Amino acid sequence: MPTTLERVPKRPTGRVDAVLDTDAYNEIDDQFAIALLLKSPEKVNLRQIYAAPFFNNRSSSPADGMEKSYDEILRLLALCGKTRDDVPVFRGSRSYLPAADTPVESEAARALIAIASEYTADNPLYVVTIGCVTNVASALLMAPEIAEKIVLVSLIGNAYHWDHANAKEFNLWQDLHASRVLFSCGAPFVQLPCMGVVSAFTTTKPELEYWLSGKNPLAEHLASAAIEEADSYAGGQAWSRVIWDVTAAAWLLDPDGRYMKASPRLCMMPTADGTYHEGDGRYCLYVTHVWRDRLMTDLFRRMLGE
Repeated sequence: MPTTLERVPKRPTGRVDAVLDTDAYNEIDDQFAIALLLKSPEKVNLRQIYAAPFFNNRSSSPADGMEKSYDEILRLLALCGKTRDDVPVFRGSRSYLPAADTPVESEAARALIAIASEYTADNPLYVVTIGCVTNVASALLMAPEIAEKIVLVSLIGNAYHWDHANAKEFNLWQDLHASRVLFSCGAPFVQLPCMGVVSAFTTTKPELEYWLSGKNPLAEHLASAAIEEADSYAGGQAWSRVIWDVTAAAWLLDPDGRYMKASPRLCMMPTADGTYHEGDGRYCLYVTHVWRDRLMTDLFRRMLGE
């Protein structure tokens, strides 16, 4: 069902309930996003976290990526002074969607179906996705009715203007079937494009050291992990590092548009050749700009408990 202009998501103005789907071990930016949500209880009631699969040089298979992400989520909870009793964590899919109409069973997909049933279109559950969307797409395929009860906030794809509409961003391209389910399910949808928009949200080693290093266990973990990873691939050259996933979490904290500029637009659809084409007339809220310094300053202050 196409999403009409009237159903385009509005910025949350009060405290909202949310769940987070994350490939937390894939890169260091997921850890920042998890910590931001956990450190913003006046804005977000984070009800559940789901471990998403991924497959690259940090995992031996999608299943291994999911298990490593599960362990990393628990590690971040502990650093934030939380446990699974405070925020339940569920293992996700061990594989990607084999076809556009074939869900993959997982604890995460079933947990999302169950919790989404508690909500309504007027009081939705915000589903934040910052990894491969297999878990969420599987839930939508198994229970299509939850599309009326949720708002999807997804870091996925590249900007429509980027490199002749190249959609081959990691979250989208590693599981194209699931991504197409997300774009077409009819749930109100916020798209945060990677290259061309969120790619502006970068940090550097001196900045991380100044703000976070040695300040507290959480801040030290975030800074050291980010610096170690960037130093490993920079090869002695200067570097800046995008911490993409923070922006999806931060959208929930941004009622006045202080962090991001966004506007309704017709949603494009990713294709099998890695480009976009015109969708089915569905509208989304499309983020077009990130005010980097404002968001980065507030992110660091929250990590320091300010």
